Amino acid sequence: MPVLSDPHFVDTTLRYFTPPADGSKAWTSTNADPTTGKRASNWEYQTHPVKVENVRGRESEYSLDKNGFQYFHHPSQHTSFSNDEEIEREYYPESIELLKQLTGASRVVLFDHTIRRRRPGDLIDTPEKRQPVSAVHVDQTTASAIARVHRHLPPEDAPSLLEKRFQIINLWRPIHHPAYDWPLTLCDYNTVDRKRDLIPNTLKYPDREGETYGVQWNEAHQWKYVRGMTPEEGVLIKCFDSIEDGSVAVFTPHTGFEDSSTPPDALLRESIELRALVFYD
Repeated sequence: MPVLSDPHFVDTTLRYFTPPADGSKAWTSTNADPTTGKRASNWEYQTHPVKVENVRGRESEYSLDKNGFQYFHHPSQHTSFSNDEEIEREYYPESIELLKQLTGASRVVLFDHTIRRRRPGDLIDTPEKRQPVSAVHVDQTTASAIARVHRHLPPEDAPSLLEKRFQIINLWRPIHHPAYDWPLTLCDYNTVDRKRDLIPNTLKYPDREGETYGVQWNEAHQWKYVRGMTPEEGVLIKCFDSIEDGSVAVFTPHTGFEDSSTPPDALLRESIELRALVFYD
């Protein structure tokens, strides 16, 4: 791959959420149509042009509590990422320790992971074959975050854990090669208007309901990324924080995006994200 200078900003378009026109509660089915890959919903996306800032060399300026995301450099001992059982056996334990190290948390519970591989022209997106997300979103609402604690922790532990600070954090990293293709961009929490920008979106599973936030367009949003992030690098994505008094960032909107500076011979993006419940004494 040729060595290219890193641009400071790249121009792209991002897909934002637009709420149902009739004022009803937004919902999305988690079952995709087998032929089109689309999921039924009662709302639509709207595309907006944005500038994404490349913060390569300034990664240390961003933190979970200040901005909602935090970059790190920490090579993984597990590198194959080819088998779910091996990932849970080998990658989970080292990632728990890394999360504790980076956050100061006393307890970390990983509740799932997703491997994403971009497949141009393939419309099908199933739990076994996931593509990069191409729309601005926040993974959790307050209600769904609390529900996660009850779902993944023993009933005798959940009440006491909910009395203290807890977070939901995703640990994201490229696998096998640098992520020049369809990288991840994150929105600085300080540029988000929580009351205006966020719309709860019910996720309809076959056996239950979850909830995420759709994110509406706001020209104040400031988007950041690290160009060509390597498998030895990664980012913590804050999806929820129980401290909601304005003193810390609570979340960060994020999405994959088409980077106009991607080299023509760049390998297609492959990445893994772990989702963690993070507790503090």
